[in-house]
Amino acid sequence: MHIAILSFEGFNELDSLIALGILNRIKTPGWRVSIASPSAQIRSMNGLLMESQISLQEACTADAVIVGSGSRTLEVVEDAALMAQLQLDPSRQLLAAQCSGTLVLAKLGLLDKVPACTDLTTKPWVQAAGIDVLNQAFYARGNIATAGGCLASQYLAAWVIARLVDTEAAASAIHYVAPVGEKEEYVERAMRNIAPYL
Repeated sequence: MHIAILSFEGFNELDSLIALGILNRIKTPGWRVSIASPSAQIRSMNGLLMESQISLQEACTADAVIVGSGSRTLEVVEDAALMAQLQLDPSRQLLAAQCSGTLVLAKLGLLDKVPACTDLTTKPWVQAAGIDVLNQAFYARGNIATAGGCLASQYLAAWVIARLVDTEAAASAIHYVAPVGEKEEYVERAMRNIAPYL
């Protein structure tokens, strides 16, 4: 199974890297998690320089794709050539979006009649794209999931693991990264958020 995390110039480190860390807790043969971007290197909203592992073209063939957020998402969705490269299809892959990544899915026409979650900054732009924005951290319908708030990336990662492996693997991955002394609480909350959508 291959999971691609789309990260663009100005990406939010929390969205891309928390998901990357949790998803890489799975150690089964053939499991691979990759950062994908339009260029060989991208700089985060806080100045971190990160190398892309795969191209957008390869990301579009992944079993699951998480669209991360960032400070320049409006530029991404206004770039017709860039958006044309995103040949995503929920009939053959899981699609997930974090915060302003939800705007990318909306502009690609993938959220038609599907309510979504996003961050408070992006909310009016997603609504302007005709999408009903929910006041909750996570929502999924079929093969599409969205999350709002940087730390909600754990829910996207858990949902992807639960869908591609099983709920036990998802709970184990969250348990590993959760704070000591709060592990059961974190696992229970994560699984409570994703369980209605599995």
